[in-house]
Amino acid sequence: MKSGFVLILGRPNVGKSTILNHLLHEKVSIVSEKPQTTRNNIRGIYRDEESEIVFIDTPGVQQETHQQLGDVMNDMVYSHIKDGDVILLIVDSGKKYGLGDDYIIEKIKDKHRPIIIVFNKIDTVRIDQISELKEKYKEALPEAKQIECVATEGFGLDEIIRALKDALPEGPAYYGGNEVTDKDEVFQIKEIIREKALHYLKEEVPHAVAIYIRNIEWESTPLEIDATIYVEKESQKPIVIGENGQMIKKIGSAARKDIERLLKKHVQLNLVARVDKDWRSNQKSIKKYGYTKEG
Repeated sequence: MKSGFVLILGRPNVGKSTILNHLLHEKVSIVSEKPQTTRNNIRGIYRDEESEIVFIDTPGVQQETHQQLGDVMNDMVYSHIKDGDVILLIVDSGKKYGLGDDYIIEKIKDKHRPIIIVFNKIDTVRIDQISELKEKYKEALPEAKQIECVATEGFGLDEIIRALKDALPEGPAYYGGNEVTDKDEVFQIKEIIREKALHYLKEEVPHAVAIYIRNIEWESTPLEIDATIYVEKESQKPIVIGENGQMIKKIGSAARKDIERLLKKHVQLNLVARVDKDWRSNQKSIKKYGYTKEG
C-alpha cells in the first residue's frame, strides 16, 4: 500500500485546515476567518483500500513574529519539514505573490522530496490572475505539481489524493485503528472552545485567547468540564465576559453543542475568563497552554 506523511504548509489563512477537514470528511482542525487559527501541528489520517496518508496540518508560516508564541509556531513547522514524505503547499489564489511566499519556498525548495502546490479559492480570481500566480510558482519550484482547488466546494480534492498516492512510497499502515486524528479529546475540547471564541470575539481579542482545561469529571452525568478562557490584558476580560455575562455564555453554549457531538454525551461546560498578562511572550505560559515544538 501507499503510505507516508504529508506536511501541509502555507501562509496564514490560506485554507490549510479547511482542505484537511474536507479531505478527511471530518473536522479535525478548527477553522476561522481570522489568520493564525491553527497553533499546533495536527495530524489527520486518511485511509482507503490502497493507502494511508497521514497529514500534518501546521500553523501558518510567519516571516516576522512579534511574540514568543509566533516563534514557537514557526518552530513547529520547521521541526516537521524534514519528516514529510511529501510537501503540500497551499496557496490562496486571491493573494498576490510576495515576500512571504519567497520565505516559505526558501525553506522547502532543496529538501529533495515531492512538492504539490494547491491553489485554493480559485473561484475568487480571474483566469489571467491565477495564470500569472501559477507561473510565478513554476519559476520558483519547476518540479512541483500544481492543482487548482476550491476546498469548500470539494473541487480538486480527488486530484490532490491521486497526486499524493502517486508521490508517496510503498509502506506500512502507521495507525491501526479507525482514528482520524492523533489528538486526544482534551485537546479537541480546548480547540472547540477556542474556535467559538475566535468566531464571536472581535478586534485584537481573539489572538490573545488561550484555553486551559482545569478539570473534567469523566464519570459524571452530564459530563462536567471546567475551563478557563485566558486573555492578555485586563481590558480584554470584560469583552470576553460581555454585558451581564452574555458573551461568555454565547461562547459556552456554542462550544457545548460541538463538544457533545464529539463525545456523544451530555455536557455541562463551566467557563470563566481570567488574565495572564502578555502570555504570548511568556515561555512558561506558552507551554502551559500546550504550544510546544512537538505540538
